[in-house]
Amino acid sequence: MAKQTFIKGALILILAGMITRFLGFINRIVVARLMGEEGVGLYMMALPTLFLAMTLTQLGLPIAISKRVAEADAIGDQAKVKKILIVSLVITSITSIIFTVLMILGAPFIASTLLTDERTLLPLIAISPIVPITAISAVLRGYFQGKQNMKPQSIAQVIEQVVRITCVALFINLLLPFGVEYAAAGAMFSVILGEFISLLYMIHHFKRKKKIKIRTNFFAYLASSKDTLKQLLSISLPSTGSRMIGSISNFLEPIIVAQSLAIAGFTAQAATKQYGELTGYVIPLLFLPTFITHSLAIALVPSISEAEAKNNQKLIHYRIHQSIRISFASGAVSTVVISLFAVQILTYMYGTANASQFIVLMAPFYLLLYIQSPLQAALQALDLARAAMWNSLIGAVVKFVVLFLLASNPDFGIMGVAIGMSVSVVLITLLHLITLQKAIQYTIPFIDISKMIILILLTFGVGSFFKNIYTGMEQNLFIFLFILILICAVYIIFLFGLRFITKDELKQIPIIQKWLR
Repeated sequence: MAKQTFIKGALILILAGMITRFLGFINRIVVARLMGEEGVGLYMMALPTLFLAMTLTQLGLPIAISKRVAEADAIGDQAKVKKILIVSLVITSITSIIFTVLMILGAPFIASTLLTDERTLLPLIAISPIVPITAISAVLRGYFQGKQNMKPQSIAQVIEQVVRITCVALFINLLLPFGVEYAAAGAMFSVILGEFISLLYMIHHFKRKKKIKIRTNFFAYLASSKDTLKQLLSISLPSTGSRMIGSISNFLEPIIVAQSLAIAGFTAQAATKQYGELTGYVIPLLFLPTFITHSLAIALVPSISEAEAKNNQKLIHYRIHQSIRISFASGAVSTVVISLFAVQILTYMYGTANASQFIVLMAPFYLLLYIQSPLQAALQALDLARAAMWNSLIGAVVKFVVLFLLASNPDFGIMGVAIGMSVSVVLITLLHLITLQKAIQYTIPFIDISKMIILILLTFGVGSFFKNIYTGMEQNLFIFLFILILICAVYIIFLFGLRFITKDELKQIPIIQKWLR
């Protein structure tokens, strides 16, 4: 099985993430234009429940599998790798059955009482079969990541999005005449199909490339896997805690938002529409660069685990610093563009600019979100998952306190939700940095902080210049895209001018490697 370097593995994931994010935006545009704000609101209100069930099912195993497989593979212990796979599959099989049943049985209560909108019942039931599918996928992803082979899951991501976008318009159009809740359920069903087909691909790839026969002496390996189980749970349970806090936070968020806005005097229909605008239109734009940061985080876990096993502190610091630089670089240009062109982007994508004020408020704070994933991955790889979990818990609690206090005030309303989200992002990222500083004395060099500030200011200045030109001429989509390309081109020049990307990193890119030869 091909093993990639940190940069090469991250680039494969980034490329796949770029494709899937682009396809995902097309999917969101289709869903938004076919179902409208209310339909998107129902769709987005049902998703957090799914994410909670998936988090409880997977128990943080992908990260634990990745770390333990990387360690076992480094010393050539294939028996240990097999034990890891067997234990993981047994755990996820049991938990997926339990939480799928609970999700179906609890759907009526969640829809009518917690989400205060009975129309979310059908989407909740429709999405429940995806839980066991994603559970098995999580085990295979962790295995491939531990082997530092990022191609299988990258291709699977693209397959999932292609299937989803192919089916979503069909199911929505078929079911929309029966009501917007049926259309939302149809959109959910397209998600299930996409996940199932991508799982079949990963299973095929695993069978074709594997050196391990899972079914051979299955129960004998399972019986002797007590230590392996402890090693997996020592990482997976705190990691699950972090993810569960995020999932519970996402699950509670629409509930608290709905209740807070009700206190402020908004109707359930108005609350659903406003929440749909914020989470269906704005949040995806703010999360646009995270496919890069998430890719770096995935590649970072086995890389740091290997360095830690060799007690190479210098390499650990370098990898963390490298991932922060690249993550910030990917997010800075996005922050500037969506802040300056919020109205144009929302109008071209969704046909409405109602949510532009949220973007202008939140984008500067979400700069810290882009370095949050690599920081959390570093903590997990260093067996500091418990500290990361507490940081996430503190951030979630603060978010809900701020959210409730502001959103229940008619003067703030839905804007209070946006402020609460922003406060949480800033707090969690800062806590992760403090934890790393205490644990391994890692700090972001002052010179790089200075470069980050200069990069933002220069890019904002250039972006403002081009925006003034654009607003003074006849506006259309092609000119707008050309303006964005120009801003990105100048931004790349700034990156190299400030030496955000080093020569050694460039040499690890396959195309440049071939050119140098």
